[in-house]
Amino acid sequence: MPVSSATRTLSVSPAELFQENLAHYTEREAYFAGRHRLVALVRLLVFVGAGAGAWVLFSAGRSTVAFGVLFVAYLVFLGLVRWHTAVGYQREHFRLLAQLNRDEQTRLAGQLAGFDPGLRYLDVQHPYAADLDVFGPHSLFQLLNRSTSRLGQDWLAAWLLTPSLPTAVRERQQATAELAPDVAWQQEWQARARHYPRQESDPRQFATWLRHPNFFADKGWLLPVMMVLPVVAVGGVVWLLSGHGVWVLLGALVLTGSLNARFGAVRADYYTQATAMRDALRAAHDQLALFEAREWQAPVLRRLHRTLQVAEGTSAAALLNQLARIAGWFSLRQNPAVAGAVNGLFLWDLWGVWQLDNWKSRLAGGLEPLMEAAAELDALVSLAAFRFANPTYSEPTLSAETLEVVAEGLGHPLIFDHQRITNDFSTRGAGQTVVVTGSNMAGKSTFLRTVGLNLVLAQAGAVVAARRFHSSPAQVYTAMRTNDNLAENTSSFYAELKRLRLLLDLAEAPAAAELPIFYLLDEILKGTNSQDRHRGARALVHQLRQRPASGLISTHDLELAALEEELPGTVRNFSFNSFLEPDGTLRFDYHLTPGVCRAFNASQLMRLMGIVLE
Repeated sequence: MPVSSATRTLSVSPAELFQENLAHYTEREAYFAGRHRLVALVRLLVFVGAGAGAWVLFSAGRSTVAFGVLFVAYLVFLGLVRWHTAVGYQREHFRLLAQLNRDEQTRLAGQLAGFDPGLRYLDVQHPYAADLDVFGPHSLFQLLNRSTSRLGQDWLAAWLLTPSLPTAVRERQQATAELAPDVAWQQEWQARARHYPRQESDPRQFATWLRHPNFFADKGWLLPVMMVLPVVAVGGVVWLLSGHGVWVLLGALVLTGSLNARFGAVRADYYTQATAMRDALRAAHDQLALFEAREWQAPVLRRLHRTLQVAEGTSAAALLNQLARIAGWFSLRQNPAVAGAVNGLFLWDLWGVWQLDNWKSRLAGGLEPLMEAAAELDALVSLAAFRFANPTYSEPTLSAETLEVVAEGLGHPLIFDHQRITNDFSTRGAGQTVVVTGSNMAGKSTFLRTVGLNLVLAQAGAVVAARRFHSSPAQVYTAMRTNDNLAENTSSFYAELKRLRLLLDLAEAPAAAELPIFYLLDEILKGTNSQDRHRGARALVHQLRQRPASGLISTHDLELAALEEELPGTVRNFSFNSFLEPDGTLRFDYHLTPGVCRAFNASQLMRLMGIVLE
């Protein structure tokens, strides 16, 4: 049994398990590498031995025996090739499993640079993705993503970009709770797909192409011709080898050549579509065969299992395997000499087109549900692996109250190990604003991102970096990293104003009644003078408190803290503080403290950087 079985995960930490797995799979990889070399040597000996034996027998005039030896050697050689391929697959499989455990160790260490940053999903106009590091370098996507398919990554990204309904969140929590303990199954799912690296094509485009009319639909005459011509061509070859004329073969080749030329564009189109999707189809087949072989308890897993039973006695894995084999039919085109011969004699490509048309007719446009089901499973495996790797994280509970967030031991999921400081935090109801003051570098911005990222995780169905987390559905909205835009002749201050205008529009929209806004505004209106900044921030808070919105505002503006007295029960003050040590250095504790910050450190920081102040 693999080291990372479900029972083993109960007794060791994730770091220990990944290290044990790495050692085990590395040892198995080395074992199969030795077997692979041995089978290669046996193949060589059989080849050389059969050639030498046949030469001796031919020299002795025993041609019949020599042909028998060659035939037997050929059969043995074919068996050895299959064995060699199987051993090579095992060697590569264990290498992939070892690499998966190295990747998990790398994530635990917080070294995310080598993972896909998901920049294709990053939209700077999105309500929060850019400000909260959902995508990009050292991002949440890098931390979570174990998806092996383009569609699986799309599903995971969509969960991170869009708040999910509570029912969907609970379904994902149940599914990942069932999947998470069985690390061996998760890693088997990932490794099976990684054998097929060419999966960059979008299966949805291929599914759309499959809905085009069948090529053979209006060509009833073509199939009989395709059945007769190869027989004539092979007969022509036999006729030629028996010492007769070449005319039969030439006539057949002229006819097959004219058909291949006439339908050359169709053959090329089918080849392009099929080969682009072959790896993705083989990967999906291998993964779904693993999933279909097991009984599941979580409702979403049972639903997906039913989706994959596409017809009586036929599973999605079987249908995808058929499609992958048909796609492989066209792979002979990669060898022009072989492709020319088999197309000239047997109309090989046209038979591949016919097989693919038959498959299309059988499935009747139903490929998308199968691939989407595989993709949803792929994304769930990502959440499950993240859940297992972080046993101190908690499963969020969902609140029916409006804009409620209650967190104990809340930490930033992208700050790792001993560096992470946790805080307790709570807010309830619409119209609530938490004003966070603090000195430079004290942790205000990090805390806003901590709250935002954990809300994103909770609403995606993942575990969160907290001892306890209770929240209600909300549309997270941020204004934290507003930059100027030379192309649009926009200053950073004006860019922030546009961002705040969008916040007000969202809060005023009818959708906010169903999904209220939870905002995170960092150093609000930092691009203007203190008097205008205070007046603008005060006016914004007054407007937001009348809408279905609540959130946090960080600021250096102590005057804004006066809103707690002006709007009691609506505005609360918290702060992050720094402390000057006797040796002149600054110390930060990064703890959220009730009340207003009274100690600012800009002067001390400037002195430390060599700026002499009078």
